Amino acid sequence: MFKEFQEFIAKGNVMDLAVGVIIGGAFGLIVNSMVGDIIMPIVGAIFGGFDFSNYFLPLSSNVTAVTLEEARKQGAVFAWGNFLTVVINFLILAWIIFLMVKGVNTMRKRLEKQKAAAPAAPPPADVQLLTEIRDLLAKKA
Repeated sequence: MFKEFQEFIAKGNVMDLAVGVIIGGAFGLIVNSMVGDIIMPIVGAIFGGFDFSNYFLPLSSNVTAVTLEEARKQGAVFAWGNFLTVVINFLILAWIIFLMVKGVNTMRKRLEKQKAAAPAAPPPADVQLLTEIRDLLAKKA
């Protein structure tokens, strides 16, 4: 059973998937930082200096805090600002993935066109000689 597991793990698809998951997690952290540290402060400055991540509606009369983190400790809150930040994260990530897939597809099409347009390599000398002999014998027959 160990050998079977070893063969399973050694397959390329499993390793590719593992690498993809790890890189995806790291890429998610980069997008979160970009949205939270770069985009949302700019959006906040444009719309009057507020921070979306701390916008919430208290769903309990016990909630008196001004920050989302503290409000969650006091009771139920409707964290619409945090949700908006997550939606922006998703849209940015989806846009980047779209651009990456589009770029790869464009590159593949370009390579296919180059392969189709490339002249076929001349056959080796012995094959060319045999072809000429075949053609001469066909003419005599």
